[in-house]
Amino acid sequence: MIEPVKRDPVRLGQESVWDYPRPPLVEHTTEHVTIELNGATIVDTSDVVRVLETSHPPVYYLPRSAFAAGLLKPAAGHSYCEYKGVAGYLSIGSSPRAGWFYSTPSPGYEILAERIAVYPGAMDRCTVDGETVRAQDGDYYGGWITKKIVGPFKGSTGTVGW
Repeated sequence: MIEPVKRDPVRLGQESVWDYPRPPLVEHTTEHVTIELNGATIVDTSDVVRVLETSHPPVYYLPRSAFAAGLLKPAAGHSYCEYKGVAGYLSIGSSPRAGWFYSTPSPGYEILAERIAVYPGAMDRCTVDGETVRAQDGDYYGGWITKKIVGPFKGSTGTVGW
């Protein structure tokens, strides 16, 4: 029997990932995102969409055009999300399989076309409104954790059954 998840307390101005919906919600945000890799800023944009799904920190999707020229290279493999469809992978600069995209997202997620999600742990630094992001545990989901987001979060040891 799986025990119910004990939610972290939510303070004023915070969001609990346990209040996020399933199927996931896609929303534009006014947050400013930067990504640094190998000592250079490779993304600096406020054209940001985030995906919110129960038990997951937000995943930020950034316009392909926001990445410095020549950094995005196709990488091997695909995965399938029951909501968003088939994802392809990208190497970003010197980081293999550091991002993913949906070239033909499922209905309801069309806004993700021409956008790239990045594993923050594969970059030197990712920020949201100036705050350095902490990467979601595990190597599959790619959520971005800030002080505004509380869990617990899927991805760490013992969370497979959630």
